Amino acid sequence: MSPGPFRIAVLGCGAIGSLYAAHLARVPGVEVWAVDPWRDHVEAIAAGGLTVTGQAAFTAPVHALTSADGLPPCALGIVATKSLHTRAAVTAARHALADAAVVSVQNGIGNEELIAEVVPRVIRGTIVTAGAVTAPGTVRYDAPGDSWFGPFEPQPAYPGEIGVLAGLLSEGGLRSYAVDDARGPQWTKVVFNAATSPLAALTGLTVGQVCTEPALRTQVEILIVEARAVCRAAGIALTSDPAEAVEEAIREAFGHRPSMLQDVLARRPTEIDVLNGGIADEGRRVGVPTPAHDAMVALVHGLERSWTSR
Repeated sequence: MSPGPFRIAVLGCGAIGSLYAAHLARVPGVEVWAVDPWRDHVEAIAAGGLTVTGQAAFTAPVHALTSADGLPPCALGIVATKSLHTRAAVTAARHALADAAVVSVQNGIGNEELIAEVVPRVIRGTIVTAGAVTAPGTVRYDAPGDSWFGPFEPQPAYPGEIGVLAGLLSEGGLRSYAVDDARGPQWTKVVFNAATSPLAALTGLTVGQVCTEPALRTQVEILIVEARAVCRAAGIALTSDPAEAVEEAIREAFGHRPSMLQDVLARRPTEIDVLNGGIADEGRRVGVPTPAHDAMVALVHGLERSWTSR
């Protein structure tokens, strides 16, 4: 590392961004700068640090801003915004990320392509940790989970940068791995989320309820079968069986409301286009039909339109 603090920018300070920022800020020599438009959250972090509760309990010093204008040059960038805000967030911070490797830890497929339009080197990332911001300046760490990082193939970060990111997060308390091909972990998460989240969003049921209601479980399995066919055609090796993830969710996260359901309840635009839409787009690219995923996209967009048509 160069003399002085090793600066990392975190764009988006929701649950995942906050957990990443807090754990990285625990590492000696690391200076974390977080950007989020939620003023109350930012002001609380700036005044008293970012507090983690739940699976861990500590407060870490984090520089927090409501605008990227004040970001200093950073060695690494972490994009943790909703996918709808990817391009705007990275573009606003491009002065600070001009010579940085930038990773997406967002949901879905296609965020890396947007980031690569703005910055020189990109990391493909996946995280399965869960949490929630419970009050300004406080994030609850609900469920531990590993992170995987690898090069974004068309515009990769240097291997050393990927290793540094994984090493710093592990040192801060979030177990992370640098891998040669991060598509497997990324798509493993996407397949599970795309098979359960839209059904939860459309019905108002939790993940566990969706996966145990027989008629809905049939739809979950159809969505998984289609997605696995896309992965085979694209040469993507999943790291685990999505059916096992379904059983694990029933056991360990029965009452979990996925972010798409939370968006629907708040009448916010969802990330359907980068989940089921991302699978459908890749299916068209490799010649695999995905009618069930296409149906989820159409139904969720129809639900979104109903909020304004009323």
